[in-house]
Amino acid sequence: MAKIDWGENLELKISKLPESPGCYLMKDKSGTVIYVGKAVNLKNRVRSYFRDTAHTPKVAAMISHIDDFEVLLCESNLEALCLECNLIKQYKPYYNILLKDDKHYPYLRIDLNEMYPRLTLARRMKKDGAKYFGPYIGATAVKQVIDAVRDVFPLRTCRLVFPLKKLARPCINYDIGRCLAPCAGKCTEAEYWDMLDGVLSFLNGNYKLVIDKLTKDMNRAAEIMDYEKAAVIRDKIKDIQGLMQRQIAIRTDLSEQDIIALSQDGLDAMAQILYVRGGRMLGGDHFLLEREGSEDAGEVLAEFLTQYYQEATLIPRNVLVKQLPESQSAQLEQWLRQQKGAAVTLLTPKRGEKHDLVLLAEKNARDALEKRNAREQVKQERTTGAAQNLGRMLGMKNYPRRIEGYDISNTQGVLSVGSMVVFIDGVPAKKEYRKFRIKTVEGANDFASLNEVLDRRFRHGLKEIEDRAAQGLPPEGGKFSDLPDLILIDGGPQQLRFARQALLDMGVAPDRVAMFGLAKKLEEIYLPDREEPIVLDHHTPELQLIQRVRDEAHRCAITHHRTLRDQAFTHSQLEEIPGIGPVRRKALLKHFGSMKKVRAASEEELLSVEGMNRTAAAAVMAWAQAGT
Repeated sequence: MAKIDWGENLELKISKLPESPGCYLMKDKSGTVIYVGKAVNLKNRVRSYFRDTAHTPKVAAMISHIDDFEVLLCESNLEALCLECNLIKQYKPYYNILLKDDKHYPYLRIDLNEMYPRLTLARRMKKDGAKYFGPYIGATAVKQVIDAVRDVFPLRTCRLVFPLKKLARPCINYDIGRCLAPCAGKCTEAEYWDMLDGVLSFLNGNYKLVIDKLTKDMNRAAEIMDYEKAAVIRDKIKDIQGLMQRQIAIRTDLSEQDIIALSQDGLDAMAQILYVRGGRMLGGDHFLLEREGSEDAGEVLAEFLTQYYQEATLIPRNVLVKQLPESQSAQLEQWLRQQKGAAVTLLTPKRGEKHDLVLLAEKNARDALEKRNAREQVKQERTTGAAQNLGRMLGMKNYPRRIEGYDISNTQGVLSVGSMVVFIDGVPAKKEYRKFRIKTVEGANDFASLNEVLDRRFRHGLKEIEDRAAQGLPPEGGKFSDLPDLILIDGGPQQLRFARQALLDMGVAPDRVAMFGLAKKLEEIYLPDREEPIVLDHHTPELQLIQRVRDEAHRCAITHHRTLRDQAFTHSQLEEIPGIGPVRRKALLKHFGSMKKVRAASEEELLSVEGMNRTAAAAVMAWAQAGT
């Protein structure tokens, strides 16, 4: 399989993937999420998509549409799985179609509106006053937990509706100690609810009581050498411990909260917000805070809060922050309440589940900052760094801040145009681009055309510098007055000599503006005072910068030439028709869309065009017949 060039930005992201559990979101060119996945190790999993290996047809089809991806870090695989569920429900990615069904994620439900609540399994969470826990991974494991709960807490399992008209006979569950038999009046409502508090505590994560009970049963079975029963209980303990992991990625108490943390590197800082809505983590955003990398983290977060929550609609009921100045915490909470017009709790948790959440936000902030710094380093190497290396390689005394590239385009000498593109600090400055119509050169003479372009560019520039100096203004700011530090000529030594002579003829000193040529065939660099070319490795940032300047000048020239050519072709034909002025020409082209359709139009069709009359329509038809 041929190696795929994913582009520098994507390759950089791939190389910086963390070895952490989490979710990844694959996106197409339009930014649409096309696939959401989870991984125990994001680095290994995401990289596997971009390797030159065979994939299933579905995965291969998905990979062919990938243009970008994002990752969200988690603390555990279970957490990543739950977050994956939330993200799939939110984005409904095309390639996750088989994972949309809610039946894969069951809940445990206790209806607190019942007199004697039961513990049941539910497929969907509803706003019906019941208490929901989950979702959990797999209905079989959930049923095992329900059985374990009932071994310790004698909840009723029947479907009787309380209060009963008369007492019933207790079932066998009462006889074996697995039900308090409220149906037979064997317990009071208060006694039942006391037992229910233990169930709620267990489902909220405090499962020590159940584990202790099962451990005692396992040890007792082992003592009497009932090893099969002991093994069954041992497996049940493992199932409970695995299933009842704290799920940071999802909660079902319909809470809404933002979790905010900061990462700093001494120069800049990155603020990370994780969004929890309806008890579900829906994703997060990160915000770069420039020049805040060495400031006090609490002060930075306090300032960030006031700026981010200027819009009251963004404020949730709960805000968890990694750290805040003690003197500002109460004041910020009051400010948030005033902004929202409702109750807001601002916390800086130091332990427990909420502390785990802010640590997770901090982990994501650190990852985002590392990736941003890596991107900035690559950007610097490709732009400013590449320009500096280019200047040293060409023997320039100063750094070439402004680089200009020139190109000529024509069709057999017709409609010759020239382009001037500008790169400042290695980045295209499109407002500085200029286009020229060649006026003094007949035919396809690129040498003479380039000389004309350079002559006009520098004569305008030198004149503007004089005028601005007379007005007490700096050279920068005029249309041509900011002269280049370096000029790229698309061509070999011959083109370079002609261009250099054009500048000398205008009195531009050789040491004022440096110049070099780039021969396209072998990408050889030629200098005015050196016969042997310079050959750079094709992977060096400085050669890639030169190629970008050359290609941009070529693109700009061709685009301008094609525009003029199309306009000339269209206008020359319509202008031949008597009585068809600019307004009618524009109306005809807008209505029919092409010259071919204008020629084929009937009189009735021509008359339907705004501004046309029978005389004008007859003239168009006569022109069309003469051209056939």
